[in-house]
Amino acid sequence: MPRRQAYSRSMKPVELTDSTFKDEIGQGLTLVDFWAPWCGPCRIIAPVIEELASQYEGRVKIAKLNVDENPVTQGQYRVMSIPTLILFKDGQPVEGVVGAQPKRAFEALLDKHSAEIASA
Repeated sequence: MPRRQAYSRSMKPVELTDSTFKDEIGQGLTLVDFWAPWCGPCRIIAPVIEELASQYEGRVKIAKLNVDENPVTQGQYRVMSIPTLILFKDGQPVEGVVGAQPKRAFEALLDKHSAEIASA
């Protein structure tokens, strides 16, 4: 558990909006959590998303987009259910997950794609 204690309190997911979305996901790997405050499963995975932001600092940007406040981006990526998490590589979607998942499922997704970048 020492790793958990090492997480920086300042490492939070980046809050995205319709106007900042393209710039923020444009380079490298970015995992975007499409969520809403009223969504129970979204609230359940929120602490996991925050942990991932610290755990993958410097390798993967972790971000959140409130779908109620940013309907344009939600529509562009056809997000119909939340939570939906989409992993982007250099601005292009590469893989997605719909619904609350255990932390290890998100880690497997991020490890798979960050390893592909490291070996390229």
